[in-house]
Amino acid sequence: MNDLPLPPGTRTSRRARRAAFTLAGLLLPLTTVATPLLRCEVAYAGTTQVIEARPVADPYPVASVDIGGRFRFKAVMVGDARHIEYIKLYAYLETKRQPILVQEAKYLPPFSAASTPYLLTGEQYLYAGAVERELMYRCTLEGIAS
Repeated sequence: MNDLPLPPGTRTSRRARRAAFTLAGLLLPLTTVATPLLRCEVAYAGTTQVIEARPVADPYPVASVDIGGRFRFKAVMVGDARHIEYIKLYAYLETKRQPILVQEAKYLPPFSAASTPYLLTGEQYLYAGAVERELMYRCTLEGIAS
């Protein structure tokens, strides 16, 4: 085989075109923008759960997560891979009748574009119930396009 470059206008073989497309397909994932990811570490009674949220168009179907039978936590990121409209976090105290909202936090753009996850919320400490049970959480955000 000849390793010399082809002169302009020379036709390439089907095999060469296929190899070029394969190489382009392998490189494509390296250039695409990551989907935003909200990751919350929620701790109660010595146990930590990680709750992840990706962008959604409709926040209402997103389910809350049981935290130790005492609390519920819901993380919602509304938008798409290119633009996040808002992030809302909800913490509820479980009661016999129904969950009671303890905290609702709303975060609005602009969000920082960073190559590594950054702390969005800081450390949050919530106290609720007759004996003031403690729920702690912190959330990081990553994959925001600039």
